[in-house]
Amino acid sequence: MTPEHKGDYQELVDEISELLGAPATLENRDFELIAFGAYDSEDELDASALDPVRTRSLLTRRSTAAVRTWFESFGIARASGPVRIPPTPEAGVHRGRVCLPVRHRGVALGYVWLLADDQGPTDRQLAAAMEVTPRIGALLADEAQAGADLSRELRAVLTAGSGWQREMAVAELSAALGPRGEGLFAVVCVAPWPSADPDDAPSVLTIPGATALCALPWVTPATATATRQSLALLVRLRSPEVLTPATTAAARLLETAEAARGAAAAVVPAPGPAQPEPSDQARSAARTQPSGRTRAVGAGRSAEPHDPRPGPAATGPAATGPAATGPAATGPAAAGLAMAGIAAPRTGLADLGAAWQEASAAARAALAEPRLGPVAHWSSIGPYRLLTTLAPSASHDPAVRPLLPPVHRELAHTAEVFLDCAGQAGRTAAELGIHRQTLYYRLSRVEQLTGLDLDDGEARLLLHMALKAQRI
Repeated sequence: MTPEHKGDYQELVDEISELLGAPATLENRDFELIAFGAYDSEDELDASALDPVRTRSLLTRRSTAAVRTWFESFGIARASGPVRIPPTPEAGVHRGRVCLPVRHRGVALGYVWLLADDQGPTDRQLAAAMEVTPRIGALLADEAQAGADLSRELRAVLTAGSGWQREMAVAELSAALGPRGEGLFAVVCVAPWPSADPDDAPSVLTIPGATALCALPWVTPATATATRQSLALLVRLRSPEVLTPATTAAARLLETAEAARGAAAAVVPAPGPAQPEPSDQARSAARTQPSGRTRAVGAGRSAEPHDPRPGPAATGPAATGPAATGPAATGPAAAGLAMAGIAAPRTGLADLGAAWQEASAAARAALAEPRLGPVAHWSSIGPYRLLTTLAPSASHDPAVRPLLPPVHRELAHTAEVFLDCAGQAGRTAAELGIHRQTLYYRLSRVEQLTGLDLDDGEARLLLHMALKAQRI
């Protein structure tokens, strides 16, 4: 809340309190207290007339996430008129409420609250109070629009080099934000944005918790130039442990991106047929030792020492599952979908450049590994924190390169799943839906193509990193 608007908010809330005959409170859409209306009534000001939720809001100037979710379940964010909420003692709401949504151009920007029993204010009083809310909405919109107008300053901070240029960019953003530039922040990256026009970025008014937003070229190590955009969002946090505002903002941007991309999802062409493999009989013959026992290449440590494996006479057709597709053939990136990444929280504005690198790396990780998305947190992407810093050539290691052409997509996918499963043959075969004999054959082909011994830890590490890196 800017100082120039503080008195205006208080006057408008006091006006509503007079109209309703009860003290009202004004909160923004993130349930942060803005103003509390005074009213001359001993009963209303008696602490015993309050309840835990109201008391906490007045003392801490905010509500908990659980309380916000509970109130929002009554549809207050979509309502255009007063919403009556009954008392619910088990939720800490000992007295009923009336919520007056504060909207501006159809967007909910805040809420006016008052404690009300069944008799409560009359419909006529509520209608008169609702006529005041558009003026509050205009003030909230002015404040929020200040964040929308900070795209140039935010972009300068995220793209500035080191030294005096960065210091100047941070100083300009700090001056523009004023008191809002203090505290804890998270940077969110949504990429790739479906429009190449940076002016098509959504309004910061429509993004909950947004402080500033800008569009940036979506440049990855695999591309020298960018033809698509990414969105950078600055979100204020209350604590480093609670990233809900950033996650909610990221989800809202992803919804907007999906709407811009079109309701019909992009259809990804099915991968071409894999290179024909030898028959099961040829596989068994190639893989069987003179004793009639198969050798588990790269899986000997995870297999039971005395677990007999079928020889050629006992082996029927291999239980092959669906053809595995290579990691680069499918996924969000191939489908044209956007993903979001959230950086580790930062105090102040000086470290936003590093935070942007983390957020964009998390988005790239989610695009490469869909299980991390659609909203990936930097702290949760594991090895991709390292892999996203590697140069594009890292995946083109001479030993691994023969495995990367599309014709060997199935072998590459098998090797990656095998390494993801810590070299355990049983887990790998179950994950792929294939017989162990099939797995052993594929792993032997991987060894032949790469010259790597999958019983060697460093060879496994090289192969694993290269296969992951080539998707990023």
